[in-house]
Amino acid sequence: MSRRRKTCIFILCLLLGAVVVGLDHSCASRKHRHPLQSADSAISCSYDIKKYHCKTFTVVNVVDGDTIDIDIPDGNYNHTRIRLWGVDTPETKSPDTPTMYFGEEASSFTKKLTLNKKVRLFLASDKTRGKYGRLLAYVRLPDDRFLNEIFISQGFGYADLRFEHSFYNKYKQLDSVARNQKKGLWKKVKREQLPEWLQRKKPKLLLRK
Repeated sequence: MSRRRKTCIFILCLLLGAVVVGLDHSCASRKHRHPLQSADSAISCSYDIKKYHCKTFTVVNVVDGDTIDIDIPDGNYNHTRIRLWGVDTPETKSPDTPTMYFGEEASSFTKKLTLNKKVRLFLASDKTRGKYGRLLAYVRLPDDRFLNEIFISQGFGYADLRFEHSFYNKYKQLDSVARNQKKGLWKKVKREQLPEWLQRKKPKLLLRK
């Protein structure tokens, strides 16, 4: 076999290898994507509303104070991951952020109220998924209270003022009352212990004396 022919075969093998690797990465990317993530948002919302809205599920895992898993598959996942609408709690599981002040207390609070218990989900008709494909929901507990509201009013988390939603003003008011009454984390939290987005939002009103 001539040297030129060997070189051509070698280059062809490299090209085939690159194609195989590309296909493998493409499949891996699709595997971790919500089935309707790339589809029209209206179709995705309709799908989620029909599957989850006003329906009851069992909480099988608590990821963080504001994030839980329920017992129904979601695409390639065995469970559906829920992010509480309108709430942000101190991080405990973020790889880029150390456990924040009151994070463990917030997670324990969620476990106490939801783990292995049945909850009912309520979704917004115009937006059902967050940035990472998690389902956004208002979570009603067995005693008919909403976990989202309890979290804010008891000071285990913050009203998430970054995104508009149906109860934005109500949650903002609950947050203000909890802060003024120094409920939960508001009793001793320091400015530098708050999430960065909240420090930027209203620097003069965060920690009232």
